[in-house]
Amino acid sequence: MSAYIHEVPAWVIPVFVALVIVFALLRRVNVFEAFVEGAKEGVPMATRLVPYLVAMIVAVGLFRDSGAMDLLSHLLLPVLDALQVPAEILPLAVMRPVSGGSALAVTTELLHSYGPDSFIGRLASTMQGSTDTTLFVLTVYFGAVGIRKSRHALSVGLIGDLSGIVAAVFICNLVFG
Repeated sequence: MSAYIHEVPAWVIPVFVALVIVFALLRRVNVFEAFVEGAKEGVPMATRLVPYLVAMIVAVGLFRDSGAMDLLSHLLLPVLDALQVPAEILPLAVMRPVSGGSALAVTTELLHSYGPDSFIGRLASTMQGSTDTTLFVLTVYFGAVGIRKSRHALSVGLIGDLSGIVAAVFICNLVFG
């Protein structure tokens, strides 16, 4: 059984692509032409996304490099201790809603420093999978389609991120603490 568990993921994407092509051929869709048309539509969208991506990358870099992250960690230390949240996890909790790449870098640093089987490593991994890059999603996708009024989407997304972080801390303390 374990041999199948290791082999199945390697075949999922090729089988899915083959099924899409077979289904398209059965429906008499010119697969190559449809692919080329989709690619043509994607180029202008990618061009529109570049300024938003650059702005997000610069903002994340400024936040970390300015020392604001360290100041925030220091100010919230008493609250984190009371809630049984390791202070080392705060940069991940702050960065995850902003940027997936930065959050992954923070998670990688935590895993290298504390190990994947440590409480901090498990909590970081759980938080990485329990939250989303809300600000990135709003910036890129809303910017791409021209949505300007994103107030409710922002608040709901951040509430969802906070819920994911709280749940990750609670469950990790319950299971691994």
